[in-house]
Amino acid sequence: MNVFIIGIGLIGGSFALDLKTVKKQVEIYGVDENEEHLEKALDLGLIDKKAKFEDIKNADLVYLAIPVDASLEVLPKILDLVSDKCVVIDAGSTKEHLCKKVENHPKRRNYLSAHPISGTEFSGPTAAIHGLFKNKTNIICEVEKTAFKLQEIALEIFQAIGMRIRYMDPASHDRHIAYVSHLSHISSFMLGKTVLEKEKNERDIFDLAGSGFESTVRLAKSSPAMWTPIFSQNKKNVMETLDEYISNLKHFRKLMEEDNFEEVFNEMEKTNHIREVLNGINKNEELKLQ
Repeated sequence: MNVFIIGIGLIGGSFALDLKTVKKQVEIYGVDENEEHLEKALDLGLIDKKAKFEDIKNADLVYLAIPVDASLEVLPKILDLVSDKCVVIDAGSTKEHLCKKVENHPKRRNYLSAHPISGTEFSGPTAAIHGLFKNKTNIICEVEKTAFKLQEIALEIFQAIGMRIRYMDPASHDRHIAYVSHLSHISSFMLGKTVLEKEKNERDIFDLAGSGFESTVRLAKSSPAMWTPIFSQNKKNVMETLDEYISNLKHFRKLMEEDNFEEVFNEMEKTNHIREVLNGINKNEELKLQ
């Protein structure tokens, strides 16, 4: 099986590592504009060979793991080149614009729109890790538009590397992901910005920051080159979530200003319910995997 991975970073590199553990006869080719990334991916054993974009015509599977704005330009070009037997999968965090971009492409049936809900704050080939996708959800959009035999190839791989599958339409995906992912990143970036602006002494930040602060700003270490296009493509949904978030922050500030700490307590106590929601989801998913 000839697998071409476009974008050898955290997601593309981790996919390559996991694929090698579940597919014995697989040769992985790397395509990346960054020559240093390709060389590093070779050194780390993420890929078997470097390749050029036009070599994609020989692929059995193409995995697209580049920033979402670049995917808009690259995906149609991939579909132009691949054979009828090749499945093309993307891993982007926004789906609606990309699905619309190729909806009338002659080889639309070769494309499977997917979003693995997994990752870390690190980027580049050195960030790739075994098991990144294990027990993680993989959202698939417009599965009915992908040729059934190609669906089977992709789903077999996803299940082999331990992913749970969830089906969703692109608009719903982008709306939901704005709340549970995109807003989290904005919050982390802006908290980090606030602290850096107010705490001029970096040593004070290092000495006084606890685990709560560190975990909250972890996402602020994520790549701006990846996240700026995501915010741009999902602007409408992200703006809506920001409005609601800002409204809640203003409400919390007003309670404090009025010394209404009884209601501050109530607000936080009600929000503790998120723990039960997340614990319940995790338990249900564990049962499904047994």
